[in-house]
Amino acid sequence: MTSTFPDISISTERLVLRPFEEADVPALTEMMNDELVTAWTSVPHPYTTRDAHEWALRTAPAERTSGRGIVFAVAEFLTQRLVGIVHLSNTDWRVLATEVAYVTAPWARGEGYASESTLAVARWLFQDQKFERLELRTAADNAASQQVAQKIGCISEGVLRNAWIARTQTEGGGWIEVRTDVIVWSLLPEDLQGVHGGPMEDTDGFSAYPTYSDWN
Repeated sequence: MTSTFPDISISTERLVLRPFEEADVPALTEMMNDELVTAWTSVPHPYTTRDAHEWALRTAPAERTSGRGIVFAVAEFLTQRLVGIVHLSNTDWRVLATEVAYVTAPWARGEGYASESTLAVARWLFQDQKFERLELRTAADNAASQQVAQKIGCISEGVLRNAWIARTQTEGGGWIEVRTDVIVWSLLPEDLQGVHGGPMEDTDGFSAYPTYSDWN
């Protein structure tokens, strides 16, 4: 029988991590059209309102109900403004391991939201769900995302050569695909000892986000 994560929300000092709502669609559309999101993820470009609606209201909930993982919309606690996404995927319920990915809105970068939200999910995963491993993958050239991994206590395990396709913008404004290595990071329950739980400054980079085809 397939296991599933509970339908919950998680709060931190500044943020609330919750299921997506229809009201998030405009902000999600804007966020996913940012050039850094385009460069480091494999989401459609341009990212349409229809893409956002499908993701927020059908695909994201199905991640949880199918047992594949869970998607959190990350919003500011006071304003409820959407600041990003934290997504657990490729969950192995026998091994009690899963993979985390995240995206941060352009206006919210530099505030430590990626570290704060990902760390909150990790603590919930280990303490409440009794998981034993959280994995994070970052493109080799994505230094910002690597800083986030380090700040939440992840340990670098090695490099997957030529394992990811990023995108780079041409002089004419178009996008081309480029292959890149991927750094694999892991976080275990014992790695969280001594990691501070409050706001942490970071540049809010992007992990190697799951492919759009994986969401459907």
